[in-house]
Amino acid sequence: MEFIEVEARSVDEAISEALAKLQAERDEVEVTVLEEGTKGFFGILGGKMARVRVEKKKPLHEAKLERAIGFTTELLRHMDISARVVGEADEEAVNIRIEGDDLGILIGRKGQTLQSMQYLISLAVNRQDGEWMRINLDIGDYRVRREESLRALAHRAARRVQDSGRRVALGAMTAAERRIVHQAVNEYDGVTTQSEGQEPYRRVVILPE
Repeated sequence: MEFIEVEARSVDEAISEALAKLQAERDEVEVTVLEEGTKGFFGILGGKMARVRVEKKKPLHEAKLERAIGFTTELLRHMDISARVVGEADEEAVNIRIEGDDLGILIGRKGQTLQSMQYLISLAVNRQDGEWMRINLDIGDYRVRREESLRALAHRAARRVQDSGRRVALGAMTAAERRIVHQAVNEYDGVTTQSEGQEPYRRVVILPE
């Protein structure tokens, strides 16, 4: 993080000078007052200069990524699981991945444990500053493999509907998984999709148009 320490006759003057040197606005920085400063005897003798440390704030997505990696690493430590946490972020979302061996316990049946961890991490990261950003968690390449599996399932079901003219109901899925199925079925003519049921048992139904 870019920062600077400045001395001046007052805290306000020191902050103004620091902002000018950093070419930043007040809401773009964090200020730490190191010395309040004093005027001294008759404002002349024995006075102390004010001193401040001014740091440029990280972009929101970088700060969120740092928090997400830190929280997830600490969570794994408490679970006594040895793994590495890596990630990347842009202005749309924070994507983190847990890498290691024998991590099936973190994925759970149909990814349920993974989804719960993602929700917990999202709460921990977003509650600090009140600014919400989407957090995506993957463990190994589970989500990639799961997406490939869902697309294959959607293709098979869509072809069955085309051939038979009868609707096909798939198993319960999360909202993100249903979205993958909807998108995959859109590639086929003469069929459409709709979601039915209540969470957490909501499912995709593929039917003739």
